[in-house]
Amino acid sequence: MSSIYLDYAATTPCDPLVGQAMAPYFFERFGNASSPHSFGQSARKALEDSRALVADFIGAKPSEIIFTSGATEANNHAIFFTARALKNKGRHVIISAVEHHSVLEPARRLQAEGFDVSFVKPTADGIIDPPSVEDLIREDTILMAIHHANNEIGVLEPVEEIGTIARQKGIYFLVDATQTVGHIPVDVRQICCDFLSLSAHKFYGPQGVGALYVREGIKIDPWLLGGDQERGRRASTHNLAAIVGLGKAVHLCRNHREKEAKEQSALRDRIIEYVLNNIPGVVSNGHRQRRLPNNAHFAFENISGEELVAALDMAGIAVSQGSACTWGALEASHVLKAIGLSDRMALGSLRISLGRWTTSQDVDYFLQQLKLKVEKIRR
Repeated sequence: MSSIYLDYAATTPCDPLVGQAMAPYFFERFGNASSPHSFGQSARKALEDSRALVADFIGAKPSEIIFTSGATEANNHAIFFTARALKNKGRHVIISAVEHHSVLEPARRLQAEGFDVSFVKPTADGIIDPPSVEDLIREDTILMAIHHANNEIGVLEPVEEIGTIARQKGIYFLVDATQTVGHIPVDVRQICCDFLSLSAHKFYGPQGVGALYVREGIKIDPWLLGGDQERGRRASTHNLAAIVGLGKAVHLCRNHREKEAKEQSALRDRIIEYVLNNIPGVVSNGHRQRRLPNNAHFAFENISGEELVAALDMAGIAVSQGSACTWGALEASHVLKAIGLSDRMALGSLRISLGRWTTSQDVDYFLQQLKLKVEKIRR
């Protein structure tokens, strides 16, 4: 039986070249980057080399990069820092209604602490319209958070226009770029963001490491206390091997991103066209053009998405309904409900996300099995 992985949006396999780059930092060059001796200084150089790679990749300065355990930590850090630092100026926050839970849950915590949170609704195709964001701005608005691309339906948001509005109004702007860094160009200067989050495991790096971009001039308080690492902005011994892996993953994406995006877009479009033309009772979710090159998302009538994922898994195909962070939840996806799907349709959803090692043959087999499984479940 074939074994085909089509859930790259949840996590990507670590590229073998990334693993090779990391290996010496487990066994040979294992020093603590805060130590003064030669082992420590060797580790420090590797750390700063990776920082420079990440910074350059997103149009930032090395001093603007804080290494984290991933985008969840980065999003939490930016949100809670801004709220606590500016609470005397204002207590109003604007986020999109389709954010990842690492933004939604901190926002709900702020509500419990007395902050007012406005949720921007997307259009039916998942777009956060800049005028809709601007209409919600108040005198006491201190932060806006809009992701670069939705992790479920793959829609690319107009963050450049929203960032321009935020900058003109003097409002901090957080962009969750977890799904875009490594897959499409990301430039913090063009976006006009104050904070940007990313995770290595979304673009062929190791799990458990990421970064938070903090615009120069913002004196961010540390999220973790106990040491002076990251220029006093995040305590904890550096996860050196993983940070080296993050840098190597960035280097590989710089070389492969354009070619991969073109190839994956072609496969994505073939999937969407086949499903819409050959399987009745299905809708494609998200804007057809403004979307990630590797994402296709559907909702099927009279289908349990959980059952369909399990049936495809039995056929050797790994796909998902949506965010891996909410797998097993009994409720319909907040993203799909926000774009107007009924609970029944939303619970019949399926996300297909392609990656570096997806082949045309993989797609052929998937489409064949998808049609068979949908027909069998409906019977």
